[in-house]
Amino acid sequence: MKNLKNKAVLVLADGTFFEGTAFGAIEIETSGELVFSTSMTGYVELLTDPSYCEQLLTLTCPEIGNCGVTEIDFESQKIWAQGLVVREISPLVSNWRATMALNEWLVSHRIPGIFGIDTRALAKHLRDFGSQMAILSTKKVIDILSLHKKAQQLPGMRGKNLSKKVSTTHVYEFNEGLLDLVGNKIAPLTSQQFHVVVFDFGVKLNILRMLVHHGCRLTVIPADSCLSDVLSLNADGIFLSNGPGDPQMMTGAIKIVKELLGKVPIFGICMGHQILSLATGLETYKLKFGHRGTNQPVMGPDKRVMITSQNHGFAARENNSLKSDKNNLINLSDNTNEGIDLLDQWAFGVQYHPEGAPGPHDGQVHFKQFVDILDSWKKKQQ
Repeated sequence: MKNLKNKAVLVLADGTFFEGTAFGAIEIETSGELVFSTSMTGYVELLTDPSYCEQLLTLTCPEIGNCGVTEIDFESQKIWAQGLVVREISPLVSNWRATMALNEWLVSHRIPGIFGIDTRALAKHLRDFGSQMAILSTKKVIDILSLHKKAQQLPGMRGKNLSKKVSTTHVYEFNEGLLDLVGNKIAPLTSQQFHVVVFDFGVKLNILRMLVHHGCRLTVIPADSCLSDVLSLNADGIFLSNGPGDPQMMTGAIKIVKELLGKVPIFGICMGHQILSLATGLETYKLKFGHRGTNQPVMGPDKRVMITSQNHGFAARENNSLKSDKNNLINLSDNTNEGIDLLDQWAFGVQYHPEGAPGPHDGQVHFKQFVDILDSWKKKQQ
């Protein structure tokens, strides 16, 4: 591989720094919130997930890159993470689906990376002291003290509305279903019976594909769409997508959800779940280091445990304004809220990613749950 002889450094806002070797784009200095994911696979899906906008992604899996890059696995049209931090990068690609190497892909997108550092020590540091702002430099001349001062001045994720940065700028129809490993279309479970309007706060492609697979015809709209825009589309249901940033800053979307609750079925994932929670009067708060990985245990009211894929730094806080049986899903690692049940108002949300791209598919039942609600709602209107 080329470009693997340059030094690189990762400098955290608290002054901790890690020296390693550069890969991906060189002569780059970039910054973002430094976070870690415990996913063993799926780095292509992670890097193209818009929820990683303005973040530096650390992967705790010891070696990354042997699967190469396959465009079918993209969750959007570009890499959204600001940089990549790994222990080792594989010099070989041994995947029959791969069209290019990870290093080559990062170079083409001008995304820097650093390897050869102790990512276990870094993950432990972030668990102890929390996710924080950091700077990754692959420049030939590096001044660690100067980078530390810059990192200290970087604004954190609190108070940031990043939806406009990742959202579509125009309304469009989406009717592409699931694909198999080589990109062939998988037959949908049913014909398109329901028209769903999707608020794009940074939506992943496989969420859209799962909705289509379960019988939805989708109209995707910008994150800053107004209520009249939504009502004019005469939807059977509303979907609130995942996305980056502070959910409390999504004031327009929160107001719209308040207006629509009980009037049309609503399903929210991740950021969408947080917006739905805020619309009901719950609070959201910043987690110390977030939940990012494909091994997060979530227990429902029936005591059944799902292993879920997650990527979020904020969570909804339970309070007495909503009955405990409405806060119906709990993360078994830290007892944080993972879901909200408003089925008496035809709405629900989950904090995790039921599409499982990457990750387990335990949560895919929620897509059927949504279309069942749409079906009941539609029959009630007739």
